Amino acid sequence: MKINFSKYQGTGNDFVMLDNLSGNYDHLTISQVQQLCDRRFGVGADGLIKINKSSIGAFEMDYYNADGSKSFCGNGARCAVDFAATLGIAVENVQFNAIDGLHSAAANSFQVRLKMNNVLEVKKDDQAFVLYTGSPHYVLYNDDLSTKSITEIGKEIRYSSTYKQEGINVNLVQRLSENEIAIATYERGVEDETLSCGTGATACALVHDFLSASPLNQVKVKVKGGELMVEFERVSSGHYQNIYLSGPATFVFSGEIDV
Repeated sequence: MKINFSKYQGTGNDFVMLDNLSGNYDHLTISQVQQLCDRRFGVGADGLIKINKSSIGAFEMDYYNADGSKSFCGNGARCAVDFAATLGIAVENVQFNAIDGLHSAAANSFQVRLKMNNVLEVKKDDQAFVLYTGSPHYVLYNDDLSTKSITEIGKEIRYSSTYKQEGINVNLVQRLSENEIAIATYERGVEDETLSCGTGATACALVHDFLSASPLNQVKVKVKGGELMVEFERVSSGHYQNIYLSGPATFVFSGEIDV
């Protein structure tokens, strides 16, 4: 099967993009998704996104992790908006459907600002925090953001008896200032560290606010692939609305591949 694709990255979080508005890739199998995302035998990516037609919103973002599992992806959504513009979809102010419901976004030539769904609860888990930002996230403050540290801690938590069945993304956070943090993320579905994670950056920013005596309204998040901005409104302790994730979405290359 010949597949025409585009490759995008958002602060180092990279994706294979497929134009599926005509339904050509409706029957793409999980093994084909895995092959396309394989960094040795395929295009290579953290995930794959099909842009589908939708009766709700301008399009549907159909997201797959590198292992073929499904979830919501913040950086993937921002890249999907940028890719959708190349398919003739107006994205200056756009609404689209995803696995966790409708999202809105605004794009210009430099940034994509994505509205995330509300977060209703931040749970404490010993010294860490757990919350859902489109995907489940475990957030732990730790100044060692090295690949060795996040990989070892990430695997230990993700495959622990508590989280093994459903899986969880694991984030280490270093406080840089009142409104700025640095993070490292281990992503389920990729089963490794990624250079950036949009839902993870959002989760870490909200936890940083959760621990602050007064609302911060926005937090700059330094990831290993660049910088993201998270804006939000604290409704009450652990309850957030009007959450926005902003950052670059960059075209890398396009091509054709047999799978």
